[in-house]
Amino acid sequence: MRALLIINPRATAMTGRDAGLVVRALGSRLELDTRQTQYRGHAGELAAASASQGYDLVVTFSGDGTVNEVVNGLMQVPEGRPALAPIPGGGANVFARTLGLPADAGSAVQHILSAVAAGTRRKIGLGLAEDRYFTFSAGLGLDAQMLDDTSEPLKKRLGWFAYAISVVRHLGDRPMRVTVSADGDRRRRMRASTLIVGNVGQLRGGLPLLPDARPDDGVLDAVVLVARGLTGWLAVIANILLRRPAHGRMYRVQFTKLQVTLGQDEPWELDGEVMGSTRRLTVEAQPGGLLVRMPPESA
Repeated sequence: MRALLIINPRATAMTGRDAGLVVRALGSRLELDTRQTQYRGHAGELAAASASQGYDLVVTFSGDGTVNEVVNGLMQVPEGRPALAPIPGGGANVFARTLGLPADAGSAVQHILSAVAAGTRRKIGLGLAEDRYFTFSAGLGLDAQMLDDTSEPLKKRLGWFAYAISVVRHLGDRPMRVTVSADGDRRRRMRASTLIVGNVGQLRGGLPLLPDARPDDGVLDAVVLVARGLTGWLAVIANILLRRPAHGRMYRVQFTKLQVTLGQDEPWELDGEVMGSTRRLTVEAQPGGLLVRMPPESA
């Protein structure tokens, strides 16, 4: 099997020793070529060219942002699309965790090699926000503000806990004015501190924010949260953890197409990367869009 390994040398949890271990382990079992990303968007370019270059598998050693680039590159391949296998190298590694891969890079490699040997693979769905695919989340409001304010050095030192520190700065932000419509249903106008669309149940920090979300069910899940100040947010988090209804504080919906209109420009994110600001966002489910190599016990 021909495999392309894409390494982001700036990934927050990666070291040169880790990279060497991954290259040696994969190279012992696969016909392996390795490329390091040089600039933003480079991983997507490498992935988009992978099929025409004869690769059967694209492996990433990176964080979720680089995985997102690779997924968007693979989705440009009209036929003969290689499968994806992510090795966690970032601070959160939400997508790799969703696939049942361990956080340790060496163990993750062995899981992937087991999947290759067993021939196990699985089609999973993606989300499409405007013209960009995502694997696990898109978000507006506090979610995006948190990401925008978290520095790379802090993420490298503290991992996902760095995001929690950033959140504290925005606990008192005024909620956004939001109008949402799911699958052409009636429009709902509300105040929202954050709006998160998810393809998986647990996002950064392991919080079960969208307990019904599955990457292979053909739909996406969204939650709107409303809170101000520490007390308000603690109440919302308690309701999430205890899976209790939070009337007036939480709104959930499952959909194939969601249209969002905001009262003013707000920051938004995809898979942990801030995309800029917007007043309108359309999000659609893309069932079975991605082929991944799964460990036999996870598949």
